[in-house]
Amino acid sequence: MTGVATGARAAPFGGSNSCSNSSGKSSGRVAQQRSSTTKAQAVQASGQEQRQAGTRGLEPVLDQHDQRRRHSAGARANGTLMRIVHLANHAQTIGNGTVNMMVDLACVQARMGQEVVVASSGGGFEPLLRRHGITHIPLQQSRQPWRVPSMIAGFNRLIDRFDPDIVHAHMMTGALISRFGSMRRRFALVTTVHHELQKSASLVRAGDHMVAVSRAVADDLAARGIGPERMSVVLNGAVGSPRLVLRPAARPVRLRHPNIVCVAGMYRRKGIADLLHAFALVRAQSAGEPVPQADVLRGELLPEPQLYLVGDGPDRGLMEALAGDLGIAQAVHFTGFVADARPYFAGADVFALLSHQDPSPLVIAEAREAGCAIVATRVGGIPEMLDDGAAGVLVPAGDAAQAAAKLRWLLLDGEARGQYAARARENLLKLSVERVSSEYLAIYQHTLAERASLRQRTMSLDARRTRAPDGAV
Repeated sequence: MTGVATGARAAPFGGSNSCSNSSGKSSGRVAQQRSSTTKAQAVQASGQEQRQAGTRGLEPVLDQHDQRRRHSAGARANGTLMRIVHLANHAQTIGNGTVNMMVDLACVQARMGQEVVVASSGGGFEPLLRRHGITHIPLQQSRQPWRVPSMIAGFNRLIDRFDPDIVHAHMMTGALISRFGSMRRRFALVTTVHHELQKSASLVRAGDHMVAVSRAVADDLAARGIGPERMSVVLNGAVGSPRLVLRPAARPVRLRHPNIVCVAGMYRRKGIADLLHAFALVRAQSAGEPVPQADVLRGELLPEPQLYLVGDGPDRGLMEALAGDLGIAQAVHFTGFVADARPYFAGADVFALLSHQDPSPLVIAEAREAGCAIVATRVGGIPEMLDDGAAGVLVPAGDAAQAAAKLRWLLLDGEARGQYAARARENLLKLSVERVSSEYLAIYQHTLAERASLRQRTMSLDARRTRAPDGAV
């Protein structure tokens, strides 16, 4: 800048002296100034060359960044791309179905070109999120009242930084801080109710739109007064899950046959006690019974079936004690939590899930993808995920005797077991993560359009209210 400014001042000064042919002193000043100008211009030119050389290698990166930014801005303007923030308490790899569903959804949305941010207290899924180009922001979320001010402050900083179109809360804490954190918000708030058994589930009315993960959850919300105009149903799915597809192949496990496999947390609501009672009946009915040689040759039921319980939780000690009390401890295998249970699905003769409550368990989709013959209870979203019984055998919750009868039937009848295994792998598109993502994106767009329409109507009403009867404002 100095050389340019000096040159601009020197030109008229030198031109004047060349015309008047003044004294040598004046001429010397002109020559000195011209020399200074030339040196400054040379320094400026050299600096420009150095800067150009220094940034030449960055030009492709800068161009790509600008192109992405321009593409993103244009796509957001025409509604084909959105900036989405997912809120969850954590991102830990502990088998939490809500977190697993959120991670799958975020990864697929990022893969579809959306701008995605996940805000949580963090956990083992962070590398997977980064691999999909998802930004993870640490945001503590707790139900402790004294933490609320700091949570709201952190959420407001998040909103100021990313200016999202959609905030998608998967847990009630996130729903509340996003509702009350930014009172004058531009984003639309979508809340997913994963558990109708949560006492706080009715608090999702804080959102602009609510999503139930099964028809059963939607019915529960409707009973609480949530109208259908503010609610949609998106059945959970896990077929093609990024959590599993991108993992290295799990080490195979050697299971004893015949067997029953259950992958579930050790919680009372998962019906583990019922499964242990049912398995004890299967063992008792199998003991001492002669097995026809033809059945042995067909690989059907052998005298000592085994039960594999894959999962962990607060009730594990009670379940281990119950297995001992029932006299089946030697045939029940408690594996603990397994991050990738696919080897257990692959080795299962029959998969069982005898839950008392289960809104939309991802494990049913995983068992179907693996081609398991399934016995499960008719509760929550399980019938919907099993095509109302076409893709698996449904039994009443809490009825160990009937569960035992169906389990023993499938273990004995290889043909029936094969038929149900084949049916499990049919119609899997409805349980795919791509279908889940597409339906959520449609809900986002609808909710944004509804908010824009409401905002326009509010502005029109405000404008009419501010005018006097004579039309003056």
